[in-house]
Amino acid sequence: MASLAHVIRDYQSGGLTRDEFIARLDDTLTTDSLSPARMMDVLDEAHARAPLPADLHAEVRRRIERLPVSNLAAGGEETRVQTRPQAHVDAASSASSSGMNTSGPLPGHDQIKGTGDTLNNRFVLEECLGVGGMGTVYKALDLRKLEASDRKPYLAIKVLNVQFRGNPKSLIALQREARKAQVLAHRNIVTVYDFDRDGAIVYLTMEYLSGRALSQILRTEDFHGMPVRAALPIVRGMCGALAYAHERGFVHCDFKPANVFLTDTGEVKVIDFGIARVFQRPEEESDATVFDPGTLGALTPAYASPEMLEHREPDPRDDIYALGCITYELLTGRHPFDRQSATQARSAGRKPERPENLGTRQWRALRSALSFDRATRMPTVARFVEEFGAEEKVTAQSATRVKAGVAAGVAVLVVAGVGVGVGVYRASSGWHEEAAPSGGVASSAAVASSSASGVPLGSVASVAPAKPVASVVQAAPVPAPKPALSMAAVTPVLALVPCSALASTVDGHTLHVQGFVPQRYGVTQLKSTLGAVPGVDTLKLDVQTLADDKCDEMKSFAPYWVGNWQGGRDTALHVRPAGGQLTEGDPLVVDVTTPGYDSYVNLDYYQLDGSVVHMVPGPRAKDNQAPPHYAATIGGGGDWVIAKPFGSEMVVLLVTPVPLFDRMRPESESRADYLHALDARLAQIADKYGRERIGVDIAQITTKARSH
Repeated sequence: MASLAHVIRDYQSGGLTRDEFIARLDDTLTTDSLSPARMMDVLDEAHARAPLPADLHAEVRRRIERLPVSNLAAGGEETRVQTRPQAHVDAASSASSSGMNTSGPLPGHDQIKGTGDTLNNRFVLEECLGVGGMGTVYKALDLRKLEASDRKPYLAIKVLNVQFRGNPKSLIALQREARKAQVLAHRNIVTVYDFDRDGAIVYLTMEYLSGRALSQILRTEDFHGMPVRAALPIVRGMCGALAYAHERGFVHCDFKPANVFLTDTGEVKVIDFGIARVFQRPEEESDATVFDPGTLGALTPAYASPEMLEHREPDPRDDIYALGCITYELLTGRHPFDRQSATQARSAGRKPERPENLGTRQWRALRSALSFDRATRMPTVARFVEEFGAEEKVTAQSATRVKAGVAAGVAVLVVAGVGVGVGVYRASSGWHEEAAPSGGVASSAAVASSSASGVPLGSVASVAPAKPVASVVQAAPVPAPKPALSMAAVTPVLALVPCSALASTVDGHTLHVQGFVPQRYGVTQLKSTLGAVPGVDTLKLDVQTLADDKCDEMKSFAPYWVGNWQGGRDTALHVRPAGGQLTEGDPLVVDVTTPGYDSYVNLDYYQLDGSVVHMVPGPRAKDNQAPPHYAATIGGGGDWVIAKPFGSEMVVLLVTPVPLFDRMRPESESRADYLHALDARLAQIADKYGRERIGVDIAQITTKARSH
């Protein structure tokens, strides 16, 4: 890696553009072996030989000044925060322009703990992971976990920067960040554990992530963008985090590549909700009157929306603008407006160029996200990921339509020529035999099908009556055919079975039915009822009886259970052991799988005493979002154990496209109260997203006391 002097010289000689110089600056500062004081001397010497632009010179100085706290390792976009009084900034600029040596300690910059130090006699700061606008992040060893032989004794600690601590509101800011981050429990958002202080040093603890900041990838010299398919998982991860936060009333307000982390296991994690501000949350208005993070001036100009730069109230669409910029960089390797701020790009009348190999629908979504006007910007993150994540299928759809046309044509031909004679027409590809109606004239259906099969209509020749091949033989009387078995005949019958959940399929004259019926109705009566349906020759039942007290659950879940089973049972639940026979003291362990889209998993245990235990989400498993086709085992750690009362009980897996409730429900509550709230919420989700996006699977268990 080149030294700071080498990089500055390359820029001054024209070997690097301004963007390239900025991109290489942080890596250079991180890897250069010089002390920060010596780096400042190198900068001043280079500036004396060939002056750098004033704003660029100030930016390099600012980044070097951060190094006494720790070297920059985040790889890029620094949040711009007023870190010292303006008088000090002006004095430093004046001193540098006059050639004064300003490498000594700056007023008010007291030293803080760094690598090798310990906080509260518990957390050993082992490695600096990066510096942000509000604090420095370290990898830390938790001595308490180490003593307990915890296999994961490491966590990350964010220590408030000395410069930021100078702001009287900074302690409130970090406390707000910790509280907000604890609320945002999502697989694409870094998990925050606690907020604490050690004397004058304030910090928060969070999960330790191993990987790289997205900014480091984007700033790599040989990075020139990636294919859409490769970028989509990253985009979806970012969108998942932002959508989750927006649904809970939070705007990130400083979304940028340095705040997106890609773990070694391929996960996407959004970090630093440090200046996220509350919007449209009446219960949080007291916070807004006491403290507004926006007053700290913390934002990153290259990714801030025009409205943020103009100090307007925060809005989810501010994050969408930043999301658009990052997505554009992922695809092209460059910022859509060459790192100009949104207001500068708007004044210059700039428009982003369409990236290569980006479909029309995807480009429309990305261009909308980059709008300089909130009113025309993409309205929600969910809408953006839906539009951008939809691959272009025009060609595939056209091919499907052609194939469908061919298939339909063949079907029409078969129907049109049922055993009545043989007609012949001349086509461009030669002679073909075709079924024709009696009298020997080809039907219009047959002619139309020839066009669907790719045969020009103009090539159809006159058709002569078919000559009989053999003399006609009087056929014996044929018995009337058995009526066809159809779902139209089966569905109304199943609907009349009370308190049930029954799904069916038809195969010729065989009827398959699976599901649940109440004990008072019984399998025998169901068999008799279905056997009387016209067209049924064979009846195959895979039906369980339910205790009659489960009627309320069936009323709530039956429509979604039926839809899931008839759609291929993408949402699946299996109890261990397979028979569902559990004894007092046994752990309740279940295996779940989710459908082919991002979803939220809700797992509930309906007990015999009329209560429902929320296994997921719940106090022991808060994060319930799952990626497409996700498989997991729940309860393997013995979190839930069978206890009295004993009898016939039920476990229900409910998968929804959005969180089921805004707030965490108690771990256990009345079944009646829960189902009342659940019915109303499911109706809302079905109305907005479609009933088919709600999946339900049900498993019965039988519990009994342990014999002594």
